[in-house]
Amino acid sequence: MPKTVSLSPRPALGTDLMASLGGLLRQWLPRQRWFAGKDRPVSELGLLSMTELFPGCLHLLVHTDPGGSAPDGDCYQLLLGVRKHLSPRLGRALIGRAEQGPLAGLTVYDALHDPRSAQLLLERLRQPGTAGPLRFECDPSVPVPAGLPPRLLDAEQSNSSLVYGDGFILKVFRRIQPGVNPDLEVPVALAGQGCRRVPAPVAWWRTTHPQEATLGVLQPYLRDASDGWALALHALASGDDFTVQAHELGRAMAEVHLSLAAAFPCGTHGDNGRTAAAMADRLDSAAHSVPALRPFVPGLRNAFGALATCDAGPPEQRVHGDLHLGQVLRAGREWFVIDFEGEPSRPLAERRTAQSPVRDIAGMLRSFDYAARQRRPWRPEWARRCREAFCGGYAALAGWDPRKKHGLLRAYETDRAVYEVLYEARHRPDWLPVPMAAIERLAVRGD
Repeated sequence: MPKTVSLSPRPALGTDLMASLGGLLRQWLPRQRWFAGKDRPVSELGLLSMTELFPGCLHLLVHTDPGGSAPDGDCYQLLLGVRKHLSPRLGRALIGRAEQGPLAGLTVYDALHDPRSAQLLLERLRQPGTAGPLRFECDPSVPVPAGLPPRLLDAEQSNSSLVYGDGFILKVFRRIQPGVNPDLEVPVALAGQGCRRVPAPVAWWRTTHPQEATLGVLQPYLRDASDGWALALHALASGDDFTVQAHELGRAMAEVHLSLAAAFPCGTHGDNGRTAAAMADRLDSAAHSVPALRPFVPGLRNAFGALATCDAGPPEQRVHGDLHLGQVLRAGREWFVIDFEGEPSRPLAERRTAQSPVRDIAGMLRSFDYAARQRRPWRPEWARRCREAFCGGYAALAGWDPRKKHGLLRAYETDRAVYEVLYEARHRPDWLPVPMAAIERLAVRGD
């Protein structure tokens, strides 16, 4: 008996597919880490496109409207395996057994957990071409060997990632927005500038239907690298100083910012009044969702009020958009920067616009605070020294010193902490005390 099922001879498959999958996906999607509307039931679910990627594997774009309240809903990319029977080793991937429609009697599962599907996906990336609305493209100057064993990363994140052998990593975007994803656009542009701090994409795929959108990116995998978060926690556990690494990280980030400024059009100096108003709106929205934030709203508003009256700071430019210790890797003695997707909850057009580089700096400063609070008693002095070292390293190369932009830095750090409160309340409630401690500090002491 074949392990996979050939689906292409069934002409009604596309039109009636949701009769088989609708009920299964309404139950399965809200349990996925990358699903944005997990706090509400999925009331509407529609099929935007379906492609049989290879026998037994369907590529879907589905439209969801969690709770029926989102004006436009969300689009998600799914790779679904279909078999008569699922082997025990794929138990974690099970979505369910279809009871009706064209897949009635068949078992449906997340194909990214299946090594065979993952290897066939790599083959599609190695050989540029089309499959329905899907377009597979690559950099012909970088050969990708065949037969590399795949490994799905377990880390909870906004997308899914597969490591092939020890040489490449594939990010499969889950929540799809129209346009070129910054995680493809920015590394390609930085490679064109000769910036070595970001691994350059070697292959990617996109769709032309229902709209142009990036679906996945294959990049070199830094096999011996450790991420900054793990290194910081190890230093804290060992009682080691981290200021040398933080200083070098600041220099590396300044180098990336300078390359971004050369690769993309820069804006003018920021309009602090407009930025402060947008931050205040995000604060009001977050306080509406997280009651614990409400007592601190007046104090936090002071930070945004001060931003409106301080100097404009450095010109706006393309930035990372979601910089923290988990987005940097250290291999040998060098720091590398990854994951330029930005905050996935924000519109793609917003993430691609020029913004103040202070936003990235504030993100990294918040991350040092996060790391220092992972142990009891927490280490505020450790975080303070790292913050100082990072800013010093940045200033040594960037030509301006973040420490001399207190009003800007306080406002952007406050905005970042508000984002963290909303994120943790939705996804990791146990972590909520970490950003709430920063909220209290920023609202009461303002430092």
